[in-house]
Amino acid sequence: MAVLPIRISGDPVLHSPAEPVETIDDEVRRLVADMFETMDAAPGVGLAAPQVGVGLRLFTYGWVDEEGNRWRGVAINPELLISPPPPGDPDLDEESEGCLSFPGERFGLRRADRALLRATDLDGDEFEIDAHGWLARIFQHEYDHLDGTLYTDRLSYPDRKIVAKITKKLGWGRPGVSWMPGVDDLEG
Repeated sequence: MAVLPIRISGDPVLHSPAEPVETIDDEVRRLVADMFETMDAAPGVGLAAPQVGVGLRLFTYGWVDEEGNRWRGVAINPELLISPPPPGDPDLDEESEGCLSFPGERFGLRRADRALLRATDLDGDEFEIDAHGWLARIFQHEYDHLDGTLYTDRLSYPDRKIVAKITKKLGWGRPGVSWMPGVDDLEG
């Protein structure tokens, strides 16, 4: 297993729809193991294959909820059904989000409180998770990556303007920019 560099906003793989996983083989298993190691080192609660430069439809997730339940797994070729997000502006204390591909920043973003994830695991078995709250947010965030959408693309105008300034100041927004968890001093 290895920690992989995480691509930063502007890299084409992050802004393009990912391709379905055709076969779950040793290469995919190795990628997933490396993604878990990378996600944990970052640290993050989810990581999509495009974030490590691989344009495949899969993501990992790892989170412990308020009751101490541990949610950890991989979603291969996922489908995601969501309830409509509630109207209004996000509560910045409860609905702030960050991203390992736009590290060190957090912005308020309204998401659906419920999401139904249908996917395949590493054994090729199909599964379904009816997620609520933060887990639903994680699934929506990672699923967006598979469609070439970053959470910063979903922000309202004032925050998108801040994102553009940060991108310009830090030299992001172009191909080939990445950071290495455990080496670079960045958080997402």
